[in-house]
Parts: sequence; C-alpha cells; structure tokens
Amino acid sequence: MAQEIIRTEYSEIMQKSFIDYSMSVILARAVPDVRDGLKPVQRRTLYDMYELKVDYNKPYKKSARIVGDTMGKYHPHGDSSIYEALVVMSQDFKKSLPLVDGHGNFGSIEGDGAAAMRYTEARLAKITQEVYLGDLDKNVVDFVPNYDETEKEPEVLPVRVPNLLINGSDGIAVGMVTSIPQHNLGEVIDGVIAYMKNPDINTQEMLTIIQGPDFPTGGIVTNKDDLLEIYSTGVGKIKIRGKAEIEKIKGGKEQIVITEIPYPMIGANIGKFLNDIFQLVETKKTNDITDISNQSSKDGMRIIVELRKGADAQNVLNLLYKKTRLEDTFGVNMLAVADGKPETLGIVPIIRHHVNFQYEVCTRKYTHLLGKEQDKKEIQEGLIKACDVIDLIIEILRGSKDIKQAKACLVDGITAGIKFKSAQSKRDAEQLRFTDRQAQAILDMRLHRLIGLEIEALKGDYAETLDKIAKYTKILGSRAEMAKVIIKDLQSIKKEYARERRTVIDNVEEAVVEEKPIEVIDVAVLIDKFAYARVVDMPTYERNKDAAETESKKIIFCKNVDKICLFTDNGDMHTIKVLSLPFGKFRDKGQPIDTAEKGSKIDLTKENLLLAESMAKIVSRKLLFGTKQSMIKVVSGTEFDVSRKLIAATKLADKDELICVKLINETDTVVMQSSKDMFLRIDGGTIPEKKKTAVGVRGMKLAKGDELVNIHVLADGESKDVKVKGKAVSLNRLHIASRDTKGVKK
Repeated sequence: MAQEIIRTEYSEIMQKSFIDYSMSVILARAVPDVRDGLKPVQRRTLYDMYELKVDYNKPYKKSARIVGDTMGKYHPHGDSSIYEALVVMSQDFKKSLPLVDGHGNFGSIEGDGAAAMRYTEARLAKITQEVYLGDLDKNVVDFVPNYDETEKEPEVLPVRVPNLLINGSDGIAVGMVTSIPQHNLGEVIDGVIAYMKNPDINTQEMLTIIQGPDFPTGGIVTNKDDLLEIYSTGVGKIKIRGKAEIEKIKGGKEQIVITEIPYPMIGANIGKFLNDIFQLVETKKTNDITDISNQSSKDGMRIIVELRKGADAQNVLNLLYKKTRLEDTFGVNMLAVADGKPETLGIVPIIRHHVNFQYEVCTRKYTHLLGKEQDKKEIQEGLIKACDVIDLIIEILRGSKDIKQAKACLVDGITAGIKFKSAQSKRDAEQLRFTDRQAQAILDMRLHRLIGLEIEALKGDYAETLDKIAKYTKILGSRAEMAKVIIKDLQSIKKEYARERRTVIDNVEEAVVEEKPIEVIDVAVLIDKFAYARVVDMPTYERNKDAAETESKKIIFCKNVDKICLFTDNGDMHTIKVLSLPFGKFRDKGQPIDTAEKGSKIDLTKENLLLAESMAKIVSRKLLFGTKQSMIKVVSGTEFDVSRKLIAATKLADKDELICVKLINETDTVVMQSSKDMFLRIDGGTIPEKKKTAVGVRGMKLAKGDELVNIHVLADGESKDVKVKGKAVSLNRLHIASRDTKGVKK
C-alpha cells in the first residue's frame, strides 16, 4: 500500500492537538452546559436512568446496573467517574437539590466514601423525573449519536429550572476551572420570573430577589457588599462562616456548639478542622479549650468545644474563625458552556441563557403537541363523518373483496368491483373523500363505537381537541402567551419543591482575637536520632539531663518564643518556631521536625543536619562553613536573621557538599581533616569573613582523590583527640600552619 509522508511544522501539529484535547476536556467532561447546568457524565447517567425506567415511584435498581448501562451506551470513560457522579447527585450535603434518590451507604458529610456500587441502589428523584426529564418524549431537544453511533442521546436535557444556579458546579478543565455556588430554588425561580417580566433587569435588582448563595450546609456569608461585583463579573471570593452558639453548662462553664459549617469544610476538612483546634491547644495559642467532640448525626451537625471555667467564650470563638476553617472562602468562577464555547457569566446572563432555552423548548413542545392534536382532529372528523354514513360504509365493506379495495373506495370513491345493494348506494360511495388516515381509522374502528354514548363521547373529544388546538396555536403565536405558560409552570414547581433558605447573607465584621501575651520561659529543644523534636522546660530537663543527653542527637537551649535554625549539608537553612513544636512532659512523644510547620520543606531523610541552634544565638555569633572540596569561610550570624522558613545558607560549587557549620570565635583554631588522614591546623582569625552568598576560599590543599571529611573548632586552651587507624591524634598539639597548605600525614 502506498504511503504518503506529510511534511509540516511540528509546533503547529502540537498546538492543534493540544487545543483539540483542551476543547474535548472542556466540552465533554469538566464544564457544565448553561442550559441544563449538567456535565456530560451527569446528563448521561440521568438519561440512562430515564431509559431504564428507574422512576421515583418504582423499586430501586442496583447502582452497578445503572453505571454499567451508562458506560456501555453513552459514557466510555470508566465506571468510577460515573459512580462518583451518581453518588454526588444523591448527597443532600453537596447538592441543594439532589437529583438521585440513593438507597444504602452513599457516604457522609465527614468524608466517608460511598459503599461499592454493587451494594447501593438508586432511582430518580421526583423533581428530576418531572422537571428535568418530563418533556423528553415531546421532541423538545436534539438527539445526537453516542460515541459508537449505535444509540442516540440528548444533546441537553429539557430542564425547566436554572439547574446551574440551583445546584452549582465545580470542575477543572485544561487551563480553566469552574466553581459555581448553589442557590435557593424558590429565589432562583422568582429571579427567572422577574427577568421574563423585565429583560432589562440589572444585577443589583436581581440580588434583591436572589439574595446570594444558599449552601446545603447553611452557614453565614459575611461579605454581602462584595456580592454585587461577584455576580456582575462571575468571579470573586465569598467568605463563609459556620454557625456557632455559646451555651452554659454545669459548674459555671461554657461551651461552643457548632451547628452549621462552611460549605468548603465538608468531607475530610471536618477532621482537619478538629485537628486544627487540637493544634491551637498544643502550640499554646489558647489555654481555654479543655475538650473537643464531634456529636454530629443524621439529624444534623453538632461539634462541641468545651472551655475551662472563666474562659472568654467569644474570644475563643473569634480565634476559631481566625485560625481554623470555621471561616473559609468559596472561590467563584461561573464558567459554563454557552453557545458551544466556554464563557464566564454573571447571574443575569445565566438566567438570560436559561430563559432563551425555555422559549426554545416550549416552542418545540407545543409545536409537537399541536401536530398531535391536528392528527387527532383529522381522525376524529373522519370518525364523526363515518358515523353519519355508517350504513353505506358497512355496505362498502361487505361488498369489497379486500381491505385495499374498500380503502380505495373510502379515499377516492373508486367503486369498481364492489357489490352494492342499489345504484344510489354506488353513487353515494363515489362521492366519499376520506383522507388516508381517516380511512384507516374507519377500517380499524370497532362496532361498539356505534353506540350512542360512544358517538357523543367522540364528539366531546373532538370539541376538546379543537380547544387544545386553539390553545396551542395561541401559545405559539404570541411570546407573551408562552411567557405566561412558562411562568405558571415555574410557580407550580416552586410551590411543590421550594424550601426555606439555609444560608444567612450579611455583612459581618472580621473576627478580632485578643491574644494573651505568652509567658516567656527557658526551654530545651530535644531532637532525637529519628528527627523527632519536642520541647521541655528547664526544670524538666535538669531532672532528666542524663537521659536527654543519651537519647538526643541535638539539644538546643533557648526561649520558648525563639526560633531554631537548622543547617543541612545541601547548603540550606530552615527556621522553625519553637512554639510550633509539641511542649510537655519528658516522655511525651515528639513530632517529626519536617512536619512541625505548615509549608516546611525540610526532609532529614535526604538531608544531613549539621547544626541546630537558636536564632538568638546564631545572630550574636559568627559561623564557620566548610565543604568537601575544602572551601571555607566565616559568615556573620546577622545574615541569618530572616523571617523566611527556608533560605540558601551558602553557595556551593558544582558537585560540592557542605560538611561543617559551626559557631566560631576569633581566638579559636580550626583543624581540617581529610579522607587520606591529612591534618591542617590554622588560626581561625586567618579565615576571611564572607557573605552567605559567597563560595569561600580554599582552606587546605588536597591531593588528587582526597576530600575533607571533618573540620574541628578548638577554643583557646582546649584539647581534643581523634582516632586515626586505631591511634589517637591530639589536635591541640598539631603545629599551627598557614591556610591553603597541604598539612601533615597522620
């Protein structure tokens, strides 16, 4: 087979492919359609349940059956994504208006996952069946081929309420994200009606009807004044607080009872919230909290924070708002697919798109209904006319050889071959001109239809059909009449399904915490060989001094309000607040030092700890830095007085490694020791002082293949021995030589 080689610019191919992929993710997965407010996986799952007839008033069906059918027919992206969408649509703590009625374990507000789909069951919610899928049989939306063109699926569901606003949406696409808050069904319907009555309504006027978001978890929106900007642009941040009450309990104590949480807290963040409160106590941010318990149940949220006697409960509550997720932010980005492309929309444009869609759906619905009634009218007129000449029709049927001959007579008056009782009957038959449909209806008519009451009923049905035709024609002929129909329908939906608002919208002042001054005490920071750290006060340390020195790799004496500086062999310096480390009894378990502070990047499984000391001590001294390649320098400790958690403490040459960071005085001597047992002792005052960004100067001339393994700092008059091949070398007896010489062999 002949092959054709296409020569093109590689970057153009990559650009086109990436754009195609991006649009596929945006339109076919992550971003909802503004018309029905659903993502493709949600739409396909609901439509499959509609096809399976899993109605709200019928028995539940296994979730696995629904997921498998959806995946096989419409959504070939894996069962987990389909089941997750099914689960979320059933969770009343995630959706203001659950679209699926789940039976079994469908997860909890605290982040517990749903049971496997082979165990759970589901069916359509009543509102989904009636309001979201009710008109699918009336040709109101276009159907498109599925992924393998063996089935048809609706391009969009004929949802009669703005689901995009009511249930919100969130999703991450390529280069864009959607995050739409949920709103109250009744308010949104009122907003749609207001728009239909006044299409020039602005955002400010709309916000007098739709007050703002209404989350299923309740809470308090605290920045009401910001909502106008957010709903005008479709972008912004909504601040939400949980609802809490202060209750008096026995013994003159008080407790804080949290009954509603911010929407972003649902799931694993509830556990994180409880842990944050625990950390406030551990780090001595407050001494007023004595116990925390989560007493939430299916009846509602109830988190109890017990306080010590005499505590300022309001101040503690303000601390929770300030330091935990009891006050959180919901990022708004109202991105949806509108007219086939992703667009960030304000609240009025979203309602405008929905209303235009409703007019389109309504037009198609009543056009379909009008066509059916006109077909019915044609047949009814034929049957009524047939009743008037029934004797003639019976004579035609008895005289015909077959149905084809009889039908030809009824439609075109062809009498050839038909036996009549009289010439008059034949002449009357030649005058018949029923339509093809009417003729077929006459042929299919049963004899009981000739009973007098049946004929009267037929005439009554005909009159009713004429009324419907007039009604539908009137609706289709006037946009105002169609608007009345849509508004009446919306009002009936509101009457049946609307509920009270859960989220309070207000302007609330920022929580102010009166922080009590921390009592400054002397402490010892103990770091063991596993890099676990803990803090004890000095009396505790003195009582356990021997055990502390035996078990600890590093001991740092400082104030409890100080920071400690950790220098590692890759040339970094990490700073950690002592208050962020666990404080308590000597035998209390410590905390991995790399997890002591949020955002800390230290990893002592990959980095060697060379020096751990308090910042107060570091700043008041000078530090000696030495590397494997024998680069040394002295740096003033004031250069390390920084607020950042991580800085580069020195500059390293390529493939070099820091082996020494030590405090040094001008009167100290320095002994460099190499891997080939070369020693060089120099006066510390001869080492130049450099900036932390400098590489340094050469300390010792190394032979090929040799490198420094240690640097010893000796105070004036200090003696120190090191073992070399089993024998002791007294460092203080080494001759003081010049820097950048070879040293002596030992």
